[in-house]
Amino acid sequence: MTNFVNDASMPAVRPDTPGDEAQLMGLRLGPEFAVKNPLAVGPVQSPQHTVDGFVKQFFQELNMGQGVTLPRATVNDQYLALARTVRNYLMARWLESTRRILEQRPKMVGYLSAEYLLGRQLDNALLATNLEQIAEEALASCGISLDTLRAQEVEPGLGNGGLGRLAACFIDSLATMRVPSIGYGIRYEYGIFRQTFVDGAQVEQPDTWLSLGNPWEFPHPERSVQVDFGGHTEKYVDDKGIERTRWLPSWNVIGVPYNYMVPGYANGWVNTLRLWSAQATKAFDLAIFNSGDYAEAVRAQTFAENITKVLYPEDSTPQGKELRLQQQYFFVACSIRDFLDRLEDGFDLHKLPERISFQLNDTHPVIAIPELMRVLVDEQEMEFDEAWEIASGCFNYTCHTLLPEALETWPVELMWRLLPRHMEIIDQINIGMCAQIREQFPADEMRVRQMSIISDYPSRAVRMAHLAAYAARKINGVAELHSQLLRDKVLPNFAEMWPDRFTNVTNGVTPRRFIRLANPRLSGLITDTIGVGWLTDLEQLRELEPFAEDEDFRAAFRDIKTANKRDFAEVLRRRDGIVLPQGHMLDCMVKRLHEYKRQSLNLLHIVTMYERLISGKVTKAQVTPRTFVFGAKAAPGYYMAKETIRLINCVGCVINEDKRVNDVMRVIFPPNYNVTLAEHLIPAADLSEQISLAGKEASGTGNMKFALNGALTVGTDDGANVEIRQLVGDDNFFLFGMTEPEAEALLAKGYQPSAIYESNPDLKAAIDLIASGAFSNGDASSHEPIVSNLLYQDRFMALADYASYLEVQDRIDKKYADVEAWTKSAILNVARCGYFSSDRAMREYISRIWGGVQVV
Repeated sequence: MTNFVNDASMPAVRPDTPGDEAQLMGLRLGPEFAVKNPLAVGPVQSPQHTVDGFVKQFFQELNMGQGVTLPRATVNDQYLALARTVRNYLMARWLESTRRILEQRPKMVGYLSAEYLLGRQLDNALLATNLEQIAEEALASCGISLDTLRAQEVEPGLGNGGLGRLAACFIDSLATMRVPSIGYGIRYEYGIFRQTFVDGAQVEQPDTWLSLGNPWEFPHPERSVQVDFGGHTEKYVDDKGIERTRWLPSWNVIGVPYNYMVPGYANGWVNTLRLWSAQATKAFDLAIFNSGDYAEAVRAQTFAENITKVLYPEDSTPQGKELRLQQQYFFVACSIRDFLDRLEDGFDLHKLPERISFQLNDTHPVIAIPELMRVLVDEQEMEFDEAWEIASGCFNYTCHTLLPEALETWPVELMWRLLPRHMEIIDQINIGMCAQIREQFPADEMRVRQMSIISDYPSRAVRMAHLAAYAARKINGVAELHSQLLRDKVLPNFAEMWPDRFTNVTNGVTPRRFIRLANPRLSGLITDTIGVGWLTDLEQLRELEPFAEDEDFRAAFRDIKTANKRDFAEVLRRRDGIVLPQGHMLDCMVKRLHEYKRQSLNLLHIVTMYERLISGKVTKAQVTPRTFVFGAKAAPGYYMAKETIRLINCVGCVINEDKRVNDVMRVIFPPNYNVTLAEHLIPAADLSEQISLAGKEASGTGNMKFALNGALTVGTDDGANVEIRQLVGDDNFFLFGMTEPEAEALLAKGYQPSAIYESNPDLKAAIDLIASGAFSNGDASSHEPIVSNLLYQDRFMALADYASYLEVQDRIDKKYADVEAWTKSAILNVARCGYFSSDRAMREYISRIWGGVQVV
């Protein structure tokens, strides 16, 4: 073990015993292997926190790690050496944090999430270690540009949208707050997909994010876990004469853990994110290979590795659905086994709820509940009720949706075939729950059917949200409105029976990445004005409020926004060849493409604006110049979402080429929107489009990021928009549209979108223009699916809110024309949105949900 020169600013690892050090390293030492060399158990030190120390470490990694000298090194060689250099500065902190957890054995948070949208790691690690300036100077002294190496980093393909980015924010905050925790998830080989456009249509390509190497992960094959599938169960009598059940699986795979460091901000603490990769138990059959059947020789390897190939495999086919269930069970089985194996010898499993709080991030990891039950009942030979007492104390459930179709269900037939023992356990759990319901609500069989974990109609299926709601200690929504609707509409019977289980924790975002790193100019202005404490106490942004009245501060704020727009324009030019006009309002809608988010409503406004200009209804002098920016991926099997993407691109192509209007309006849709692009777009944005139908968005976090960076929001009273509006004030938020009760009332009355189309001339003109083929080279049939959907279905009532949306856009134009008033509102958005920190959210999880978790 290398003993680096001491740096007093970094903690040293001092294991109390050789056994502790061995456990840190994943080793098992027998008494015959007495440790004699003091270096084996001595303190691990970080490299020197100086320019010379950094240069020395960089060249050690370049020469010894990459095996090249600087003159022969590629940019990728240099990046990998840099990343490993910065990683080494975190290593002592990581080992020391792990040692303290092993020593103190505190209650931990186990965050179970199918995705983590981490973003690039280099800048976050530089920030955590306070190495930004040192690294820049050190590399410059070697003739290397830090910005060049930053650009070389490939963003990890481990997430998709808000769910994954929220998980990444949460683990950042837990580390910054020194809360002992571990994130568990999946190491996807190809992410979800890399989005490209062909003739405006989305085309999915593999996201080969690992192809150039990943310096931020640590594989530990010696800690691999076997995960079983299929087969059948059988009864047997144990040596105590008790009848028990054993699972006889028909196949299995190996889960290999890859550890990632999750550093806290400037506090010496580093937590762990552990991601699992699937491998075959027997990857290669030499006998079959030698017989000449080369494909069959590696069939097991291919089959096993499919489990962790891609995030959210397309599940419109039975095979895709089965792969998703395999994926979910694989990572929770690995995670449960991993945590239990790391408990000290002799630990009393009856005290497991005092040691771990597993947070289920939506329904994807809910299969962990019967998996823990299986381990306790079958392997630890506990009685079922005894095991349930333990398991039901270990889990909490966050629901992230209000859409019934997003609450996962699994066909009973598939469960019996893939996880037969778990299906038996779910059956037994359901029997117990239904008995409780009947006891509390006798003669109410309809309630029993509504609450049952297993549904009978339209086909027998396991309702994972119901399983989670019954097993969890606490159930939370992610915004005040969402949590209320969760209680009243999504899980009303559960809320009536167990009201104390339900609570709210409004989402939050990390200010380290989404202000400090993404918007360094604004971060500098804030720090110069109120000090640096806001980075870990975001409510301190309130101190900016008086400066909204300061003319010089407003001017500085505007200059920052202008500079950020220039930077974003340069990023788009280099990344996509897109030319962003200067002097336009930047109107942004970036989020997963789904009908309820209503990108179609935004598009109808764009088409209306275009139609008014080309028809002469308005002149260019009457129009506020705008560039509309979209960023979104559609699920590969989501036809209507993909058609919406194609229409947006077709509309943009026509408008951007039309010299009659393209100096006052543009539509851009850069492909493959991700965290890296978000970090350039969000600081540049003027207007944030948060226009989902009221009562459909759980929370949103993009709305928070935009507001914290000085964009004004146009939005409905939905999700966290409600709380943003309440905090920033009605004068600094553009509200439009129906409320949730109004939308429900209209639906109940009988919503007829075609009648709205006929009665609104502007709307009719816009839809007719689309239907005419004006955006498809005269092909009137090209966008017919979108037109028909709007006129005859419009499930999320875009046409019902159209008139209100146009009216609010007129108000936006008027406000934007008043430069000082707009700037003042933008500053107040920043100042009043400190509540939306993920640090605050984590404090609320600790106090409301994870009882017993403490700072170490």
